[in-house]
Amino acid sequence: MFFLLSKILGFFVHPSNTIAMICVAGLVLVLTRWWRAGRALLVAGVVLLLIAGYSPLANVLLLSLSERFPPWSESGRAPDGIIVLGGAINSEVSAARGVLELDASAERVLAALDLARRYPQARIVYTGGSGNLIQRSAAEAPLAGELLKRFGVGADRVVLEDKSRTTAENAAYTRALVAPKPGELWLLVTSSFHMPRSIVAFRAAGFDVVAYPVDWRTRGPEDWRLPFATLAAGLARTDVAVHEWAGLLAYRLGGKTSALLPSP
Repeated sequence: MFFLLSKILGFFVHPSNTIAMICVAGLVLVLTRWWRAGRALLVAGVVLLLIAGYSPLANVLLLSLSERFPPWSESGRAPDGIIVLGGAINSEVSAARGVLELDASAERVLAALDLARRYPQARIVYTGGSGNLIQRSAAEAPLAGELLKRFGVGADRVVLEDKSRTTAENAAYTRALVAPKPGELWLLVTSSFHMPRSIVAFRAAGFDVVAYPVDWRTRGPEDWRLPFATLAAGLARTDVAVHEWAGLLAYRLGGKTSALLPSP
């Protein structure tokens, strides 16, 4: 039920969808006796579209998340395990084409391969099922497992979790699979902007992990003041940022954390 509700509400959480609905509602009302209200909605929709698409708002929202957890600094102790969150593989296209297709978060997979090479004794966990609500699609984890095998990572080191559909399920199912022991060092690999919500989920599941952020998307605080060159680029980044903030708010309201943003 939670998964279904999250997907339905998630449609409206994306500003691009909300703005489109506002414009459609305005267009419909313009054709009725409430045309003044419709005109106001259309104007509001266009203004919101320009703000979300061209202004630095998306970078401000994204940097507030991605700068929360700094890059991992090796202390001389090798990690016992490396957890890679799904979201880097386009499972639908991969299944249809018969080849592995990565998406905008491909750095998660690259980091997994690099860490597997640097720490040959560490276990590698890839957690990711299918989060597609409308159509059944292939899970990510088996595809990632094939890639790790292709690059020489031994099957005895790899743990594949292919049932999870949300970040909370990533955390809960992974903990149940690996049964971490006290004192073990586990790295969590995911996109930097997704790291706060991921850390919240793993802490709620009772799994103490160390952040290994990748996929930064921005250069740093200097991007706070830079507008976007295209409407599509700004709108897409706004969708990503608002989606993450909405997820954090849902965790806070659900009592999974005592603060909106987790401490590093």
